[in-house]
Amino acid sequence: MRICIVGCGAMGSIYAALFASAGHEVFVVDTNADHVNAMNTMGLRVSGASGDRTVEVQASLLPPKQQVDLVICAVKARFIQAAAASLQPLLGADTPVLTIQNGLGSADTVAQHIGAHRLIVGVAQGFGASLTAPGHATHNDMKAIRIGAYADLSDSIVTDIANLWHQAGFDCTAVSDITAMQWEKLICNVAYSAPCAITGLTVGQVLHHPNAGLVSRAAAREAYDIACALDIQLSFDDPEQQVRDFAARMPNAKPSVLLDLEAGRISEVDVINGAVPVQAEKVGRQAPVNTTLTALVQTLENRT
Repeated sequence: MRICIVGCGAMGSIYAALFASAGHEVFVVDTNADHVNAMNTMGLRVSGASGDRTVEVQASLLPPKQQVDLVICAVKARFIQAAAASLQPLLGADTPVLTIQNGLGSADTVAQHIGAHRLIVGVAQGFGASLTAPGHATHNDMKAIRIGAYADLSDSIVTDIANLWHQAGFDCTAVSDITAMQWEKLICNVAYSAPCAITGLTVGQVLHHPNAGLVSRAAAREAYDIACALDIQLSFDDPEQQVRDFAARMPNAKPSVLLDLEAGRISEVDVINGAVPVQAEKVGRQAPVNTTLTALVQTLENRT
């Protein structure tokens, strides 16, 4: 298949490398010129939980003007508007688009640009990925990919795409309730994204820290309570154990919010910890823990 991955940062690089290793023709698009140049001259290297491989991909700064069989939109949430607006040249009449972002809300933006009828929403769980150098991504784990139709795309198409991921080496399953999957990931993310960013600690260090750990678990419990109030059907009833297990799988990982702060970039905290108070308002509630954590991260982002 011809697959185009729009947003080839840490996570997009893992997707690209494994699909290329499985024999697919892979195009990647990213705004990082150094990364694009490195991929075109030396190949794309991915190392870590999936092994160590270097593959050939076709990298560019803008989407190629040719139709593909599958588009994977893997940009960070703060870039989703521009990325979604750029996808049209890639789309044939039946080309599905799979969008995978942290937090909540990005799929709505993509649907506005490419149509709800072709959109699939994905959740990537437990990868602990980072871009260590231009042309080289690493990851600490690769727990799961879960995908589901945004609207009325047929189950058979979603299942076929899930099988494509599975054949490339991912634990991927098509699910009927993608919203629940998004919340399950969000609960784990809020436990570590802001606490790690504020403290500079890794996921494992926050897990075991006597003070930061308390804050981490409070953020997760608060998100869990809001999900329950929204009648989200979660697969677990102990959010604190869930986030402990999550961290235990990749203790050395740094969440993307921390990596962004270290690089002097604006993070996605507004759609991760910041999503909880937004959702809480829908049921007439507040989320003071995640509101405070979001404000603290944004304060660090805006330091002069």
